[in-house]
Amino acid sequence: MGNNYKIVFTGPVGAGKTTAIRSISDVEPITTDESASDMTRSMKPTTTVAMDYGLMRLEANDRVHLYGTPGQERFDFMWEILIEGSLGLVLLLDNTSKSPYQDMKFFTSAFRNFIEERRMVVGVTRMDEAGHPSIDHYQGWLEELSLSAPVFEVDARRKRDVMALITALLFSMDPGAA
Repeated sequence: MGNNYKIVFTGPVGAGKTTAIRSISDVEPITTDESASDMTRSMKPTTTVAMDYGLMRLEANDRVHLYGTPGQERFDFMWEILIEGSLGLVLLLDNTSKSPYQDMKFFTSAFRNFIEERRMVVGVTRMDEAGHPSIDHYQGWLEELSLSAPVFEVDARRKRDVMALITALLFSMDPGAA
């Protein structure tokens, strides 16, 4: 029997959490998407209300369980439940957001204790739609928040991009792991 690991994806509504998990999961992901009933409706027709779940199978029967948090603050009670026992956090941010800095600040604050105990990697989506702010801006914002994490431009639909986030997260925990 292999080892079981857990990684959590978080970020604001529409950043690509469900899509990222779908792109790398070896099983059909379980989602809890429901029709959006608030301001989220203007962004997308459905939203995650509890969690997303996917699974990656590794060598030696090892497994990585992938959990996606709801992006809306009103479902934040799920955040603490989902990060329990997790190796690390993947923070996805939407570069087309009105205020990606505020999104970063909010989510790094909400998960601050976890980030300081474990590790985080940041993926910036939709940079093809909005080239500003740049990856350098995100790095600078992390420094302003007294945090350190690798930051990548990603397309959540591309397995290769999402795998780069996972690899970076694992490498930041154990440089010999990747």
